[in-house]
Amino acid sequence: MPRKVIDCLVNVHFGETEQQPGWMLAVRDNYFKGAKSMFGAVDMAELLDEMDEQGVRRAILMDNLTSPSVTARKFVEARPERFSLAMGGVNLLRPVASLRELAAVVDDLPVSYAAVGPSFWGDGQYPPTDAVYYPLYAKCAELDLPLCVNTGIPGPPIPGEVQNPIHLDRVCVRFPELKLCMIHGADPWWDVAVRLLLKYPNLRLMTSAWSPKRLPESLLHYMRTRGPKKIIFGSDWPVLAQRRVVPEAQALDLPDDVLDDYLYGNAQDFFFTEQEL
Repeated sequence: MPRKVIDCLVNVHFGETEQQPGWMLAVRDNYFKGAKSMFGAVDMAELLDEMDEQGVRRAILMDNLTSPSVTARKFVEARPERFSLAMGGVNLLRPVASLRELAAVVDDLPVSYAAVGPSFWGDGQYPPTDAVYYPLYAKCAELDLPLCVNTGIPGPPIPGEVQNPIHLDRVCVRFPELKLCMIHGADPWWDVAVRLLLKYPNLRLMTSAWSPKRLPESLLHYMRTRGPKKIIFGSDWPVLAQRRVVPEAQALDLPDDVLDDYLYGNAQDFFFTEQEL
């Protein structure tokens, strides 16, 4: 029997766009060396087959308030025991109506977390310490909704300094009630991320978009020692297939209990509190 897995970041919406923006094509072709089919339509049965093969009990599907994913919401409606949503697209410059909508969606649909990528909006000029984020932080804390923030230099050719995890230091101080997770790793600032994880009990890190065999030894050491409950698995499927990254994760030099928490337990505790998956 395969180990239990929760895949905390899966994209099923790519095929809804006729023409991907140039920077997305650059990521596929130059950064990940991905297949042309990466941005194709997703068949739910095929995704479930891959999940079952790899022991993935649940996948969290990226969605967006501004451009809702028909595919993600169709999958969640059809199989709510296997899929839930991650909600991006909050308008940080005009937050009141947008956050009301976020609250309504959370009340109506199974939303596991909200998401924001500092490099991906506003031309990368707003670090997470900027006041434009504060209404989002407060609303997520009020809803007890985890918030995932992109950290590390992004793959696309866009500004990356705003995703230095050091910006979250002040956020954690000011919003200790906020359940906060760094996503897509923290390269090249892994040591900064680990230091923050040591300081703040409300902070986690997800290794989405990272091949597990490429994770730095400093992070694996942290997982084996002081941080077995702090690191969460995610694939960024189809950018990285579950058939690739789940076996790579299971091959890591980690104790069995640490590996089980990385693949399943930490996500269940952080995103699915008191839910049996």
